[in-house]
Amino acid sequence: MKRPILTLSLLMACWCLALAQQKPQYTQYMFNNYLLNPAVSGIENYTDMRAGYRSQWTGLEGAPVTSYLSVNMPLGDRFLYGDPMSMQGENQNPLSRLATQDYMAAEPHHGVGIIAMTDRAGPINQTSINGTYAYHLGLTSKLNLSVGVSAGINRITLDVSQVKLENPDDPAIYNGNNSQYRPDVGMGVWAYSGQYYFGVSVQQLIKQTITFGDRSVYNQGKTVPHYFFTGGVKVFLDDDITLLPSALFKLVSPAPASFDINLKLAFSNKFWVGGSYRHNDAKSAMLGLNLSKVINLGYAYDFTSSNLRTVSNGTHEIVLAILFNNRYNVSSAQRSW
Repeated sequence: MKRPILTLSLLMACWCLALAQQKPQYTQYMFNNYLLNPAVSGIENYTDMRAGYRSQWTGLEGAPVTSYLSVNMPLGDRFLYGDPMSMQGENQNPLSRLATQDYMAAEPHHGVGIIAMTDRAGPINQTSINGTYAYHLGLTSKLNLSVGVSAGINRITLDVSQVKLENPDDPAIYNGNNSQYRPDVGMGVWAYSGQYYFGVSVQQLIKQTITFGDRSVYNQGKTVPHYFFTGGVKVFLDDDITLLPSALFKLVSPAPASFDINLKLAFSNKFWVGGSYRHNDAKSAMLGLNLSKVINLGYAYDFTSSNLRTVSNGTHEIVLAILFNNRYNVSSAQRSW
């Protein structure tokens, strides 16, 4: 009885690679859209570093666990010091009504960054490093447009010690390459003003074959492009209380299209609370603290609503942000909320 069950487990892992979302999933992506769109590189006037950890479907053996580190920054002294996009004074709340009224499009400038990620799901591990570049320009006095690209390498490995088969020479993995490197290329466009943003991006543009065996019959796993459409607006409830609705639409063929709807309520640049709905997957509660001009902290808990809720204890995600060279001493982002 062992062989059919364990072979099914391996085939299901390959099915996930072939047909489901192959890139990691995040709940707090709306506070770090750089993870989805390279055009966000260098969008703020400081160096933005974020570290995240996500434990998905806790209680389920082999469930995905994701960690990442992202850093992005603008280039050019003209952009960093004394340009029209600079805030009117130190310690101003970037999410306030006044800051939005005073908002001016950024001077043309470049942005660069890097994202390192590791994602483990059952016996399959993915580790990737991608560099990014973006160019920002002002279309009007209030509206910016940026175009970005990303390129890097993705390593996919199969931990055969976690795959127990009755026949150790199973052709699905026998004499196969259990550690593979694949190129990773993406691109994106980002439009943003003081009161709204909209972005379109694609990841994993180069299609690759993923196989752990040496026979062509097992070469069914493919990497596929991931398309992301996202946008958000600011709604002022008071001078320093801001409601931030946003949405994400994802296309990963041949998987069904999916979408997220998010709502964040920010209080005077000190802390925020939020909620999210991910179609046919989960509902989320979120909390963030802007501890200082250097450190921000965010936490999210996903309540599983899919069929996995019978075996899952939910999902935990924590994100730590560090703002380097924060000249205006702001506690939260001005352009990537």
